[in-house]
Amino acid sequence: QVQLVESGGGLVQAGGSLRLSCAASGTIFSINAMGWYRQAPGKQRELVATITSGGNTNYADSVKGRFTISRDNAKNTVYLQMNSLKPEDTAGYYCNAHISKMEYGPMYNYWGQGTQVTVSS
Repeated sequence: QVQLVESGGGLVQAGGSLRLSCAASGTIFSINAMGWYRQAPGKQRELVATITSGGNTNYADSVKGRFTISRDNAKNTVYLQMNSLKPEDTAGYYCNAHISKMEYGPMYNYWGQGTQVTVSS
């Protein structure tokens, strides 16, 4: 059993900052890519940022220069530092991870339950 548990969402004024965390727990042998996605009401889920086990990052154009993704491999945790927040960043934010439960085992895709970020104007 593998779980991803997010924390750190909330209500913030435009221009403010929030830091999201997502910790993976359970039967884990290795974690490949980890990432954050978001979904606003009435819209499709979209990629925000990803990070590989080696630290290579990828960002959506809409968050480049404002958001920073990082991870602590020893803690199986990924973070999303969000600065200069805008009302259009309002969404449910979901953690994602590609996890193998055993050596040479298949990678499975896991999702967290989501954490709400609301940015007021």
